[in-house]
Amino acid sequence: MSLTEAIEQYKRALKQGQKDYRADVLRGRYPYPQVLDEVLVESMCAGRVELGLVEVPLEQIVGTKSAGRKSAFSSSFMPLLPLETEFSNKWIRLCQAHLGDEGIREPIKCYEYMGRFYVEEGNKRVSVLKSYGAGTIPGQVTRLLPAESQDLAVQLYYEFVKFYQLSGLYQVQFQQLGSFAKLQAALGFEAGHIWTPEERQSFLSRFTRFREAFIKQGGKNLAVTPAGALLVWLRVNTYDDLKEMTASALAKSVAAVWPDVKLLAQGAPVSISTEPPAPEKGGILAKILDTKPTHLQVVFVHTSNPAESVWTHAHDAGRQYLEKALGERVHVKTYFNVRSAQEADRVMEEAAENGADLIVATAPPLIGACRKIVAKNPGLKVLNCSLDMPYAGLRTYYSRMYESKFITGAIAGAMAREEIIGYVANYPIFGVPAGINAFALGAQMVNPHAKLLLHWSCTAGNPADSFHQRGVTVISNRESPSPDLAAAGWGWGLIQFTAEGREVPLAAPCWNWGPFYEKVIDGIFKGNWESGKEQAKAINYWWGMDSGVIDVQLSQELPEGVKRMALLLKNAIISRQFDPFGCRIYDQEGNLRCDGQTPLTPEEIVRMDWLCLGVEGFIPEFDALLPMSRSIVRLLGLYRDKIPPESEGVLL
Repeated sequence: MSLTEAIEQYKRALKQGQKDYRADVLRGRYPYPQVLDEVLVESMCAGRVELGLVEVPLEQIVGTKSAGRKSAFSSSFMPLLPLETEFSNKWIRLCQAHLGDEGIREPIKCYEYMGRFYVEEGNKRVSVLKSYGAGTIPGQVTRLLPAESQDLAVQLYYEFVKFYQLSGLYQVQFQQLGSFAKLQAALGFEAGHIWTPEERQSFLSRFTRFREAFIKQGGKNLAVTPAGALLVWLRVNTYDDLKEMTASALAKSVAAVWPDVKLLAQGAPVSISTEPPAPEKGGILAKILDTKPTHLQVVFVHTSNPAESVWTHAHDAGRQYLEKALGERVHVKTYFNVRSAQEADRVMEEAAENGADLIVATAPPLIGACRKIVAKNPGLKVLNCSLDMPYAGLRTYYSRMYESKFITGAIAGAMAREEIIGYVANYPIFGVPAGINAFALGAQMVNPHAKLLLHWSCTAGNPADSFHQRGVTVISNRESPSPDLAAAGWGWGLIQFTAEGREVPLAAPCWNWGPFYEKVIDGIFKGNWESGKEQAKAINYWWGMDSGVIDVQLSQELPEGVKRMALLLKNAIISRQFDPFGCRIYDQEGNLRCDGQTPLTPEEIVRMDWLCLGVEGFIPEFDALLPMSRSIVRLLGLYRDKIPPESEGVLL
């Protein structure tokens, strides 16, 4: 490089530095590089680690170790001093060296704190390379470890430190706990796998491509890191796609998942809909341009068949109800026994190609295929039967089963000969603790001394043994998937054992999916499926007894007075005159969880991860679950974000 060219480069960098300086001043920001000695108190540092020679990402160099000549640089490390200075002369000579035969080979010396770098020696080298848009610079790095705390940034940093020990990468940063482990799994690596130099170089090459596409899509305007967006992208695409896709195909694939990327930036992933939406209102123009459908092709996808699965039986009964209710307005196709991810992808792609308007996937494990088909077909409507899934574009649905559980709890409190009532819960997933607590509150409303003896069917052990030893006569078992099954087989719901050992059915909470499907699909006909501008939301239908989606089947053997009480509670809940959680509630440790004045929000109820006073038992840890139960807890578990991810499976 000639001297003239180096001088011109300095002028360009100086102009950019002055522009950055003015912008910072106008926005009230500090206009110079940050100074580590001014932001870090020694007591905040828990130790030092010499990392040796590191390829330091230039965009993560944000400041200097000491004040020194900080005023010589803008916050972006562009020069601020005039051309006729010793500083500019040294900068220009470095510029010549950078593009000459010699190059800038001497490493800088810097400190790293919380993922950011502060230069002690080599500020001008950093400035020159940044002016050319270089990616990295070699540096001798000393890591300063922050004192451990519950602060999110500190916890994220220590997750990064573990990831760095495996990958040797600084370019990957996240804003959500657990993301580093998810990336390791998404790349097909085991949790403790140490990256080879080839794996590191391959990832950086692919990550650079993705980062460029992310920025072109507008990523710099979102509060999300490129690595965070990559995890969203990998829910739909494979790691190998990053290498094989053309630039235009990659850009299109990033645009397809952009609603989910924006959702991640918003930090409020799921909007809970507690009742069927009202029809859209429109004026004369809306009526003229009315594009509401008159016929819908609906596809149901099940992981099993009705003969072997009561869950599928119940949803297929809902499908039959739907066809009778809406007649020729809907054309329904059903896929049974869709068990593998590959098969789910295939049948949903087939459905989309054949003109499906709505895909209904009736099991949580189908969420991965749902996510992919929505990204590839943004106009396609998709429902997945699950709770609290943070994905834009598709809808999830479940029900407020805790309302029915409260009623059966009140029945149990009235019918139990002893104060101890048995309760069998299925999985520690979203919504289940709400059902346990509602049942306990219902029992305590009738009998203030009632206690729940809790057992989890997803853990080892036979609940009958512990119930028998405690003299339990009333037991709450599983809720029934449908009203007809509740009536036909009273192994469901609430049962009582007589003194002679006879098993007497009392009541059974049950789902009734037919009215749900009818209301949702009729709503599509009426135009109340939210418009495109709201598709960035992840919407969860969480309807209750007032919608007809859930009910309580009452046994003929219930005493008349208890039956009247149950019906009074049911009618009060349906009319919203009674809230099962509308009282003072203490948890097992005696902490006040609800004051009885301010209602718990739907989000607080869905994500309840505590048990109320009077429940004997606890929420089991992941390692305590039976192997067959772990997949559903990975998807919907209360602590799913803390479970080490697998290198295969759905990436959440």
